[in-house]
Amino acid sequence: MTPITTPYSGKNAPRILIAGAGVGGLTTALSLHAAGLDDVLVMESCPRLRAVGAGINLQPAAVRELTELGLGDDLAAHAVATARLEYHHRYGGLIWSEPRGRAAGYHWPQYSVHRARLQEVLLREVNRRLGPGTVRTGRRITGYEQDRSGDGPRRVRAYAAGDPAPYTCDLLIGADGINSAVRSVMHPGEGPPLWNGICMWRGVSHAPPFLDGRTMVIVGCNSRVKAVVYPVSPPDASGRCTLNWVVETRTGADGTPVPPADWDAAVAADAVLPHLAGWRVPFLDLHGTVAAAPRVLRYPMIDRDPLPSWTDGRVVLLGDAAHPLYPTGSNGASQAIVDARVLAYLVARHDDLDEALSRYDRMRRPETAVLLDAHRRLEPDPLLHQVELLAPDGFSDIRDVLPEHKLADIRSCTRKVTGVDAAGLNARSSWSVPARSAPACAWSTPSG
Repeated sequence: MTPITTPYSGKNAPRILIAGAGVGGLTTALSLHAAGLDDVLVMESCPRLRAVGAGINLQPAAVRELTELGLGDDLAAHAVATARLEYHHRYGGLIWSEPRGRAAGYHWPQYSVHRARLQEVLLREVNRRLGPGTVRTGRRITGYEQDRSGDGPRRVRAYAAGDPAPYTCDLLIGADGINSAVRSVMHPGEGPPLWNGICMWRGVSHAPPFLDGRTMVIVGCNSRVKAVVYPVSPPDASGRCTLNWVVETRTGADGTPVPPADWDAAVAADAVLPHLAGWRVPFLDLHGTVAAAPRVLRYPMIDRDPLPSWTDGRVVLLGDAAHPLYPTGSNGASQAIVDARVLAYLVARHDDLDEALSRYDRMRRPETAVLLDAHRRLEPDPLLHQVELLAPDGFSDIRDVLPEHKLADIRSCTRKVTGVDAAGLNARSSWSVPARSAPACAWSTPSG
């Protein structure tokens, strides 16, 4: 797409309400502001935004967007530029290694970062650029209504728990996560998220770095247990860094209901360690890393089926509210950031808001549906499971286990779950909207 050249000013700008102050919601606010749309209000259900969560990955496609928003230096200061992805047998043997980020030919790095650090950067910039009253906490959007008759401007009335009167806006953006209330109104009767039977135990530990200090490793690769470990900070003065780790165990069947009790609750590391009994990884003290975590959380691996539409009049979905993904491709937050940039670009570029939302839906929904399918197949795990079957006691050289063409298939699988190639991303034109100075979009009549 070619950036818009028509001038614009913030005068008489539309009132835009964003449900959710996560990575997607805050990036949307920054993207709208950068595109000249400043009348933005973000509603967050949590009463106080706190530094919580664990590590996440930002693929180069997302890093490009945050860099073009002026956050490149902040990311570099808080994150680790991931250089390699490696798969290892539970006894340490190297199955596959491939470069990531700049080492893979992208113009932008791949970053591993603590979610809380990223959230802090985004929130600080929203407050600085749009004003400290932009994000209102303790207000969960529970539903919406909208005018659908007449020739005048259509407005959305969004309802928040505890507030007697609705919030009136020209556009409501549902960025309120996998249990989105906005999505539940847009698509009633959908039911709870879908569980694939895998339980994820997650934690962050202060521990020695491993390998080059910039490598993500996936260990195990059998059908029952897998571990993922990567640094989310550079080494400190003590020589240690913050390691994010996840241990996945299959405890149920694909498609079974999500167990209702005790999810998202802290558990003891002793509950995780038995799953790693007998594992030996020479370059990483996996057992010590898990045991060192001050807090361990357990989550089900869940998602939702693709939707037939992300739009309903002047209401639109974004991020996990639109397309929750398994974390197997390290791509959930990245896709929310891309959503935010595309949506802001199209809304600012079109005088016809309905056309802008329609284009966003036509562009992003099919792309994320392809990713969801690849993530559900847990690619490249099925191929890696063959290694366990063929060499359960380990190996010295993976080429004695799998032929070269089978190993090359792993590269194809990892590309499917990230969803973009270096040449395509490097060549694509920017989604930034140039500074503009003429009248506002025709659809943006202020709402009272």
